[in-house]
Amino acid sequence: MKLTVIVHKAEEGGFWAEVPALPGCASQGDTPEELLRNVYEAIEAYLMTDSAPGNRVEDVEEVIVEAARSREATFRQGVRETC
Repeated sequence: MKLTVIVHKAEEGGFWAEVPALPGCASQGDTPEELLRNVYEAIEAYLMTDSAPGNRVEDVEEVIVEAARSREATFRQGVRETC
């Protein structure tokens, strides 16, 4: 399974991210690094509580991080860059 994380710049400062394939899975952080840590935790927690087949932490092969505005990867921390 591949998951795409869409990163948004928060109006009040910092960042927030959503995972469209996992309804309700979102997180925030003051820095890009904090955001990535938080969103990875949110994905793991979501998948550990979701009982749908194929939605297991072990099934995640890749996490793609994209900026909401430009759809270009803006953060790279063990993720595949997209353009």
